[in-house]
Amino acid sequence: MQHDSSNLPLAGVRVLDFSRILAGPTCAMVLGDLGAEVIKIEHPVRGDDTRDWGLAVGTTQTAYFNSVNRNKQSVTLDLQSAEGQRLARELVKQSDVVIQNFKFGGAEKLGLGYEQLSDAQPDLIYCSISGYDRNGPEAARPGYDLVVQGEAGLMALNGEENQPPLKFGVAAVDLFTGMFAAQAVLAALVERNRTGTGRHVEMALFDCGLTLTAYYGLEALVSGTDPARCGNAHPSIVPYGVFDAEDGPLVITVGNNSQFTRFCREVIERPDLTEDDRFATNLKRSANRAQLLPEIRKALATRKRNDLLERLNRASIPCGEVATLLGALTSARAQTSGLVTTQDHPEAGTTPVLCAPYRFDGARMPIRRSPPPLGNATSETLKSLLGIPDSQLADLRVAGVI
Repeated sequence: MQHDSSNLPLAGVRVLDFSRILAGPTCAMVLGDLGAEVIKIEHPVRGDDTRDWGLAVGTTQTAYFNSVNRNKQSVTLDLQSAEGQRLARELVKQSDVVIQNFKFGGAEKLGLGYEQLSDAQPDLIYCSISGYDRNGPEAARPGYDLVVQGEAGLMALNGEENQPPLKFGVAAVDLFTGMFAAQAVLAALVERNRTGTGRHVEMALFDCGLTLTAYYGLEALVSGTDPARCGNAHPSIVPYGVFDAEDGPLVITVGNNSQFTRFCREVIERPDLTEDDRFATNLKRSANRAQLLPEIRKALATRKRNDLLERLNRASIPCGEVATLLGALTSARAQTSGLVTTQDHPEAGTTPVLCAPYRFDGARMPIRRSPPPLGNATSETLKSLLGIPDSQLADLRVAGVI
């Protein structure tokens, strides 16, 4: 499926995506979602590693790969061959942005390093994504989301107090690094419009992981101690978290004293709790949570979830059910928002693809291109951008370059 991109914010911007796995492809996908033409460079045989991860969709795609590669075209080049490297450099000349996450020094060995390319193309915006500071002592260390979640203190924040450190359910460091990288590339594009000069954007997974500690990170520095893990509860607001109704879990967030009064009187019908001085303010409720929460849980456990949600909404207390992942994706809310789409697929018939979350002037950004089968645009791209005739393409294919 292909849609016109001429009216999208990044129309006319071409991105050459040499990255693989998650962080770099996320960055490139964000730019593609916003209207850029994204050409994903992959190995002719194996492609991106994630084409072999998780649930298969056709012969060269998986749900994992598809999650971060919409709005792209796939071009295959053997970058270990001299001709593949030459073709890659020619494609760079036709591009505005390059994204790469090669191992340390790998881009330079291929003749695709920033200094090697920017001398001849000073307006090039070049984004390097690595595990650690490229100018520091750990520059050569490979970056892995789970390792960085541990090293950046994120696992120490996650989970229940009496359980071991816990990773996030998704590769949060990779995904946020990709989004931070896209923000930096967008800033460089704005600057280039003003100055005509490109930039070398450098992103490290560890830097982004540490950034994600946010208010917890600053609290640890201010206090000189590690904050306690509190699972689904809030460290300083009570009651606030996940609670069990008779037939399933729900989220309840009682944010102030008037909400607490309404919660006790109108939702759980325990007005006595509002009259107990131990629970008169949030500070007192937090200090006496061990006495308060068992009473609240007991009252909630005797009621159906839908009844509680209706009561909470009438009382203007923020709340919601805890859905399963499939339940959330197939909910009326998700369907109405247009976030979940079904796209045509040459082998699977159709396949689900999530839309980008952005809206411009009330309209959601379209999926202009479904996640690409391996090499789907190799011939078309090399012919249109580099003028390579069919006969030469055939020779390159025989030689294994494409």
